[in-house]
Amino acid sequence: MKAEIQALENNSTWSLVPLPPGKRALGCRWVYKVKHKSDGTVERLKARLVIFGNRQVAGLDYTETFAPVAKMVTVRAFRAIAACKHWELHQMDVHNAFLHGDLHEEVYMTIPPGYKTRDTTLVCRLHKSLYGLKQAPRCWFAKLVTALKNYGFLQSYADYSLFTLTR
Repeated sequence: MKAEIQALENNSTWSLVPLPPGKRALGCRWVYKVKHKSDGTVERLKARLVIFGNRQVAGLDYTETFAPVAKMVTVRAFRAIAACKHWELHQMDVHNAFLHGDLHEEVYMTIPPGYKTRDTTLVCRLHKSLYGLKQAPRCWFAKLVTALKNYGFLQSYADYSLFTLTR
């Protein structure tokens, strides 16, 4: 949990502020998981901070939530073409992907359990997305699109989840 809190702080996920009048802070909790190696032994223990997104109010805590997912027909067609043309394909995994998305709405969260602060009247004003937020997938996808386009990738109009790079 300490490592996760440190990562959230390093990511500038929130700033501690007094709760503005007329605003409310969403609660949060820690979710724990045991990660196993392929042989069944314990690899590590993982803690993830999750906000109570089920208590978000449309138009207040979020507006848009849609984030595209690659169509299977696109994946199959692209892999078939790549095989025929001997293209090199790559995939990647981004650790804690949702935590990288920039949050545009004004969302407040209660202080996470175990977080040390001198002033207990403060709340977290979120700057980055958290697991549990309804808009978290959309925020992450927007961040991914920006990064891929900055590297020169082109986004398909037929499937917004398909990006190609021509050298």
